[in-house]
Amino acid sequence: MTARILVVDDVPANLKLLEARLVAEYFDVLTASDGRSALAVCENTPVDLVLLDIMMPDMDGFEVCERLKANNRTTHIPVVMVTALDQPSDRVRGLKAGADDFLTKPVNDLQLMSRVKSLVRLKNVSDELRLRAQTAHTIGLQELARADRPDEPGNVLLVDGRASSQERLLRALKPIAEVAVISDPQAALFEAAENSFDLVIVNANFDDYDPLRLCSQLRSLERTRFIPILLVTEQGSEEMIVRALELGVTDYIMRPVDPNELVARSLTQIRRKHCNDQLRASVQHTIELAITDDLTGLHNRRYLDSHLKLLIDRARARGRPLSICITDIDRFKLVNDTHGHDAGDEVLREFARRVRATVRGADLACRFGGEEFVIVMPDTTPEMAAIVAERLRLMVEGRAFGISQGDTVLNVTASLGIATLRPGDDTPEALLKRADTALYEAKNNGRNRVVAAAA
Repeated sequence: MTARILVVDDVPANLKLLEARLVAEYFDVLTASDGRSALAVCENTPVDLVLLDIMMPDMDGFEVCERLKANNRTTHIPVVMVTALDQPSDRVRGLKAGADDFLTKPVNDLQLMSRVKSLVRLKNVSDELRLRAQTAHTIGLQELARADRPDEPGNVLLVDGRASSQERLLRALKPIAEVAVISDPQAALFEAAENSFDLVIVNANFDDYDPLRLCSQLRSLERTRFIPILLVTEQGSEEMIVRALELGVTDYIMRPVDPNELVARSLTQIRRKHCNDQLRASVQHTIELAITDDLTGLHNRRYLDSHLKLLIDRARARGRPLSICITDIDRFKLVNDTHGHDAGDEVLREFARRVRATVRGADLACRFGGEEFVIVMPDTTPEMAAIVAERLRLMVEGRAFGISQGDTVLNVTASLGIATLRPGDDTPEALLKRADTALYEAKNNGRNRVVAAAA
C-alpha cells in the first residue's frame, strides 16, 4: 500500500524522524513546518493523510484540523494528531475538531504504521465512492451527495460481556444514539447482519472469547462489511490494537473510558457511515439511471444490448428456449400530432405499465426507442411467446388510454413481432432482426396483430 502523507511539525527533528519512518514503508511524504503551509499543501496537492502536531506557533493543530474539515476540498482527508498532550480533554477537543485519531509522542512504530494503513484504506474506499458520485454529478444525472448534511441519530450495537460496563457505556451513548446491547458475541453477529447499524462497539472484556474473532466475522459478511467497528480495550494492549486495525477495526478507545471521548469517537464514526451510505446510494442511483428509461421506468436500450447476449448464452448453455417480442404502438405519430407530446408521453407511460403487468417475473421488458418496446422471455417456446404477446395485444386494445388534458381518452392498439432463438446460429442482432421483420409484417398486414418470425 502506498499513499501521500503530509507531516506537519514545527520541530525539524520531529519532521525528519516521522519522514524517515514513513519513507522506509514506501510512503510518499510531504512536510510542513506550520499550519498555514499545511493548509496550502492540502489545498493544492492530493494528500491521503495528515500527521499533525498540536503545539505549533501562530496556528495550533486544533485550528488547522478545523479548517481542513470545514473546506469541501479537504474535509475527507484523515487527520491524525501527533502530540505530547495525553489528557482526555485534549483528545475530545481534537475529535470535535474533526481528527480521526491521536498518537502520543514518542510515537510507537507499530501503532503509527497500523493506524496510517488503516486510515489510508478507509480513505481509498471513500475516494472511490466520491469519484463515482462526482461523475454522476458532472454528467448531470443527480445532485452530488453532501457531506455537510445535518447530523442524524445513529443506531449503535454494543457488544459487552459485563453488565457493569454495559451500563456505563450505555449511559454515555444514550444522548447521541439508539443503542442495542448484547452480551453474546455470536448473537451480536446475527443481530448486526439482520438489522441496520451505524456503529458496532466491541468491548474486549470477554473471559473465554477472542473479541477479534467477532471483528473479523463482521468484516467478512456482506451485510456488515462496511459498518464501523470501535474496539474498547485495556491500556497497554498495543499488540491487540495493531492486529485489530489490520483486520479492519475502524477505531479504538482505551479503558478507563472517558464518556466524552467515547461520544466524540462514536459521532465521528456515525457521521462517516452516514456519509459513505449516502455516497453508495448515489452510486447505485447513478447505475439505475444509466440503465433505466426515465419516462417509462423500464430498462433502456443500453441495458438490453448488454444483457441480451448474456441471456442467449445462458439459454444455449442450458439447452433451453428463449423468445423475444418487439412491440410498436400503432399510429403513435398521430397521437403526438393531434394531442401533443405531453399526451404522447402519457400514452407511453401507460403502455409501459401494461407491458409490466403482462410479462412474467423472469422476463425482461425494455423500451427499445421511441414507441418500440422489447420483451425478452427466457425458457419460452414459440407457442408460449405467442400467448404472452396476444395477452399484451388484448390488454392494450381492451381499455382506452386516458389523457389528463381535457379528460380525453384514446383507443390505442399495438403490433407485435416475435422470434425464438435458433440452435447454434443466432446472435442478439440476428434475433432482434427477425423479430423486427415479423413486427413490420404485422404492420403491413393491417396492424393490431401478432406475427411470429419464420423458423
